[in-house]
Amino acid sequence: MKRYDIIIIGGGAAGFFAAINIAEKKPDLRIAVLERGKEVLTKVKVSGGGRCNVTHAEFIPQDLVQFYPRGEKELLGPFHRFMTGDTIAWFEERGVALKIEDDGRMFPVTNASQTIIDCFLHQAKTYNVHVLKQHAVKSLIHHEQYWEVKVQEHRFAAEKLVVATGSNPKMWKLLEELGHHIIPPVPSLFTFDIKDERLKGIPGVVVKDVEVKVLDTTLSSEGPILVTHVGLSAPAILKLSAFGAIVLAKRNYQFKIVVNFVKMTAKACLDVLKTNRETHSKKTIYNAPQFELPKRLWHKLIEAARIKNDLRWADINKQQLEALAEQLTNAVFEVTGKSTFKEEFVTAGGVDLKEINFKTYESKIHENLYLAGEVLNIDAVTGGFNFQNAWTGAYIVSETISKMA
Repeated sequence: MKRYDIIIIGGGAAGFFAAINIAEKKPDLRIAVLERGKEVLTKVKVSGGGRCNVTHAEFIPQDLVQFYPRGEKELLGPFHRFMTGDTIAWFEERGVALKIEDDGRMFPVTNASQTIIDCFLHQAKTYNVHVLKQHAVKSLIHHEQYWEVKVQEHRFAAEKLVVATGSNPKMWKLLEELGHHIIPPVPSLFTFDIKDERLKGIPGVVVKDVEVKVLDTTLSSEGPILVTHVGLSAPAILKLSAFGAIVLAKRNYQFKIVVNFVKMTAKACLDVLKTNRETHSKKTIYNAPQFELPKRLWHKLIEAARIKNDLRWADINKQQLEALAEQLTNAVFEVTGKSTFKEEFVTAGGVDLKEINFKTYESKIHENLYLAGEVLNIDAVTGGFNFQNAWTGAYIVSETISKMA
């Protein structure tokens, strides 16, 4: 049986971050990272469209936790110890500069996720962290003085065990066998599948600021939406999918949403349209888009309100104005399913947060067992927040273990 001081299961963001931080503080410790696949850091590679959305430019813990549908309360303390500013400094100290984009997302200046991967691999090699690929864990046994990890025909032993596998059903099963309660996973970040004439033929159209609500629920969000080939996406939709993950799963992703394209009441919108009837009287409604809406969407909404293309503003009647105001402020769409957001797959679910000590990220059930990242029932909206959760949890694990070693 090969012995290490620390075994980290999971060769992803949280696993490498924990391993590197421990190794830098305690270079004499023998550390192994066990990765079930042929490659490490695969999620880092595809995140942010291959650029790696490292974190988000939100620097106040109380504000940062608002982006976590599950984990908001638990993360407040950890974020006071390690959060966005610390992440930026950590990477810059190791030669990786980050930049802030207009929407707050942060990427390496190189715009390449390989920069992050190279940084991790370099640090791991420098501090002699053993990275063992194609080492899928088959069982975990807690002995009195150590953990035994079985990997096919191999067996490893370590005093401390860190699980950072992300959303891994097989690992959840092993943790369940150890006595942990697993919250059943459901998809968290996804786009809405919608078949509707108002969206047909206009993929790529973006509306910068809308309000979206899920009918018969308290779920709502604001922000940009994007028309896709299969329905709707972008932050306003993804936020709904994250905060509504459990509710929408129970509905088998069959529900209705209401979109307010202009973020006005129907009455206020109608008043604006009546004013337009006076000021744009000679123009056709079709050729005079209002509320800064994209022309292609404006045309679709006019058609839905049953207004002819050649109708002038001066000739529109009360019923037509009301129908257009309804389409602008209270457009109901039927969602028939979901699609994965790009290559990223995030789930709600994982180890019950009540079973973790968030001052140390140690299991309350087993000593010397630490868990970090999405193996826990923590998830966030899109924009770098899931990675920040990984960095924070992994750092606190490393800090805890280093002080004890």
